[in-house]
Amino acid sequence: MTRPLVLLALLALPAASPAAAAGKRAFTISDLYRLQAVEEPALSPDGREIVYKVTTSDLGAMKRRSNLWRVDPDGGSPRALTFAETSDSAPRYSPDGRTIYFLSTRGGDPQVFAMAGGEPRAVTAVPGGVSAFALSADGRRLAVAADVWPECGADLACGKGRDGARAASKLKARLADRLLYRHWNEWRDAKRTHVLAFDVERPEAPPRDLTPGDFDSPLFQVGGPPGFALSPDGQELAFTSNREKDEASSTNADLWTVPVDAPPDALASPRRVTAANPAWDGSPAYSPDGRWLAYRTQKLPGWEADRFRIALLDRRAGTSRVLTESFDESIGDLAWSADSKRLYFTAEVKGRTPLHELDVASGRIRVVTDVGLLDAFAVAPDGAWAVVARRRVGEPHELHRIDLAGKPPAPPKRITTHNAAVEAEVDIRPAEEITVAGAAGRPVQVFLVKPHGFDPSRKYPLILNVHGGPQSQWADAFRGDWQVYPGTGYVVAFPNPHGSTGFGEAYTGAISRDWEGKVMEDIARVTEAVAALPYVDPERIGLMGWSWGGYAVMWLQGHTDRYRAMAAMMGVYDLRSMYSSTEELWFPHWDLGGAPWENPEYYRKASPSEHVTRFRTPCLVITGEKDYRVPYSQSLMFFTDLQKRGVPSRLIVFENAGHWPAWHEMALYYAAHLDWFHRYLGGDPSPFDPRELARGASFENGTGASP
Repeated sequence: MTRPLVLLALLALPAASPAAAAGKRAFTISDLYRLQAVEEPALSPDGREIVYKVTTSDLGAMKRRSNLWRVDPDGGSPRALTFAETSDSAPRYSPDGRTIYFLSTRGGDPQVFAMAGGEPRAVTAVPGGVSAFALSADGRRLAVAADVWPECGADLACGKGRDGARAASKLKARLADRLLYRHWNEWRDAKRTHVLAFDVERPEAPPRDLTPGDFDSPLFQVGGPPGFALSPDGQELAFTSNREKDEASSTNADLWTVPVDAPPDALASPRRVTAANPAWDGSPAYSPDGRWLAYRTQKLPGWEADRFRIALLDRRAGTSRVLTESFDESIGDLAWSADSKRLYFTAEVKGRTPLHELDVASGRIRVVTDVGLLDAFAVAPDGAWAVVARRRVGEPHELHRIDLAGKPPAPPKRITTHNAAVEAEVDIRPAEEITVAGAAGRPVQVFLVKPHGFDPSRKYPLILNVHGGPQSQWADAFRGDWQVYPGTGYVVAFPNPHGSTGFGEAYTGAISRDWEGKVMEDIARVTEAVAALPYVDPERIGLMGWSWGGYAVMWLQGHTDRYRAMAAMMGVYDLRSMYSSTEELWFPHWDLGGAPWENPEYYRKASPSEHVTRFRTPCLVITGEKDYRVPYSQSLMFFTDLQKRGVPSRLIVFENAGHWPAWHEMALYYAAHLDWFHRYLGGDPSPFDPRELARGASFENGTGASP
């Protein structure tokens, strides 16, 4: 294995000075749950106030609640608007600014509520709840996405009856006649997601099912804008749906439109406006003047990680054009300016998600702000400023105001302080950034977080964390990993090797059908480069990874002795069995070069399970029993083989977790890692005993023992 490599660049990100951190105590698992998530900003139509969501957690009671707050654009007059012990989220103002609509679980399943100065009132009562909603620009129509029985559609009594009958039946069974019968962490063998329309001015009127049929309309998607939208006049619905025969193997989602007042037979035959493109199209956004329909589009059929571009449909002419073909990164959220002349969007760029402004007429793009990770944004009606929900490695979630008009723009202004007390008390560590020469000399970005009380004359253990995806990026964003481990004496490194997003489409695509190649060389080179830093102990290095990162750990388990301890979470172990038990089959078709019987040599070559005889590094294995993306049997197989090879190993299975554990389950996740790495790397021990926590103990005291 190669030894220390030259660091091509060493750049300290803006961070708290040593003096600023002096006197603060180390970050703990409990501190993570004291922090509040400040998200989902929405602006009033006059731009004079911001409403947003604040989530607080009680780890001891294992309860979490989200309430709505409001604040002036300059940060003045903050106050809570709701006080529920449940979840209020996704706030939106009515066009006249008098009413705030939002999702709430205060009545059980999430429903749309409205608040106009008094107590919130329920607007919908859809069996099973709703997942998203949209208001027409005139405020008369409300569209919601909800899971329904296709044969019931918008007949709520029918849906409630079927739900009740299924719950009461003593015979429990699943039935499927086609693939994609389960997805992420839920079974999709009976219900479909449809868009239901409500008349706001006539609450007694029954809703209408605008997307009938045995299709998910809109499609489920992780991140990005919603999958449906109402035209400004409320007369048309645009939505995303994949209506291919084998939807499990196709990424050919299309954009469809339908008149809201159309008769039932017309609703069953919507117009497909992106029929010419065999790849993904969706995330519709109507311009305020109603002329344009913007949407995200991909070009390569079957590749889910193809970069998202912004396309524009001229509703008068019926023609489309791509606006961002020369932009080599993947588009995230997008929103129109009030005058319909500009589009604002986020994109993954070099470990950050800058906010961009796109001039529709000329196609010119300028970066508005490129600091940290933006979870959401909203642009003021006059286009002079935007509010963003932002976080960085050393900064928890808060809202910031961004100047859009100044030249040069004014520095961002933080306008909320929900986490100020914790920030003043606890050492929340910033990140530094280095660049390492990776495979073929390609630079690899690496973020580093040094431990609490850092002393440059000491040698610290290192944890290297490999991201999942694999087509995703580690970002300059606050995460528990980047604080809990440095708080207990570890240096943490998180690289963006080949396959990462944010460095151009070619870099992202380089990992497909090369899982064991360039990216593994990148990881090895990053390991040696960071190990050569004067404050890192090269003999005390741990490796961890989640999802595809778990695959990397499992692969390296059979290919190197460089690491003293490993941890693999929700990882892919045996490629052949993974193919026949996962759900989104377009992914292995693209990334692994077809089905196992079409490319058996690569399935064997790149499968960690083919290298069992070389397993010897102590390894923690974590998985979720309801993970249908990477079924938990993959981790069970890996753990079995570790045990049979006599390798020290531990298995943790979260009974109710899917591909990601729930917020409270993550406390055991962190405790288990600290306990494991303490054994083999010598960092500080976990304040909680993971064995006791796994048996149902409480977090209310420091040991994790039952009170």
